[in-house]
Amino acid sequence: MYHSRFKKSHYEAGFHYGQMLLKNNKRIDDNHTFVISQKRKDFAEKCLPYYQQFYPEILDEIRGLADGQQISYENMYTFLLSMYCFEFNNKCTCFAFQTKNEILLGRNSDFLVELEKLYMNCLYSLDDVYAFNGNTTAFIEIEDGVNEYGLAIGLTFIYPYIVQPGLNAGMLVRFLLEKCQTVNEAISYLKKLPIASSQTLTMIDKQGDMVIVECSPQHVILIYPNEKENFIVTTNHFHSQEMKIYRNIDIDNWKSDIRYEVAYQALKNNQQLYSVEFAKDVLKGKYGFMCQYDRKRGADTVWSVIYDVKNNKILRSEGNPSRKKYKEDKRFNWK
Repeated sequence: MYHSRFKKSHYEAGFHYGQMLLKNNKRIDDNHTFVISQKRKDFAEKCLPYYQQFYPEILDEIRGLADGQQISYENMYTFLLSMYCFEFNNKCTCFAFQTKNEILLGRNSDFLVELEKLYMNCLYSLDDVYAFNGNTTAFIEIEDGVNEYGLAIGLTFIYPYIVQPGLNAGMLVRFLLEKCQTVNEAISYLKKLPIASSQTLTMIDKQGDMVIVECSPQHVILIYPNEKENFIVTTNHFHSQEMKIYRNIDIDNWKSDIRYEVAYQALKNNQQLYSVEFAKDVLKGKYGFMCQYDRKRGADTVWSVIYDVKNNKILRSEGNPSRKKYKEDKRFNWK
């Protein structure tokens, strides 16, 4: 996992990163996953006005990255703005809980092992937005993270029933981390932002507010903890009655239903054990299937992270947590 810091303006952050890669003879468009098709170009062009309206600074960062790499800005934004709408390999498990001692979000990111050395942990501290610590299988877009005010967000990807021009999953997470202090602020934005892809966002903040947002171009559905339960959990399919009609049962969701049931039962039946160590055990698969993939088939848990926003702690396993230890990341400056 690469570790990168981003400072100054969005454009300067993108340019510096692109230039640094180029100096090390690394071009983003040389990667076989950098796919540019006419279908993606047409879709990205339709998304562009929404970014110009709601998130223009991220376009500055994309332009900076393209300039630093000395490649086409159009190709760069085509690749990034259409992501999560045309590839379907991202799988993950998210949960959150709170006790007197912890307010915690845990997430496993499951993806392709062939790319695992390219995944990034990012420390962003840019002008005029909130600083955050986040992780991604790509760049610029973020899949889980926590910002300086203690808002933590984790993404789980859902195979789309339909795509529509707007902000995609990774851009939504990045947007909310940069602009929101609380879960309620984030919900308010999600209800008015145009959404391109299908996903769930698991969110928790320092006040202990937590929610799973099941969202798509058609709907934004909020799932709060059940009565007498202090936890939420989700994987790579929708659970609410309103969104179940958008489930695609014909695709490989990497045992999404099994992971959900394992995490749900562990959280429901062991509330007296809630702690950072318990969260680690769930993510490690000690309560059932969670990360026990056969790497020979090309899939694995490529990182696992725990955000304890009450105690200002970030713990990350840079690989499968059943084999790689969690280490505390102490570099982040919390408010």
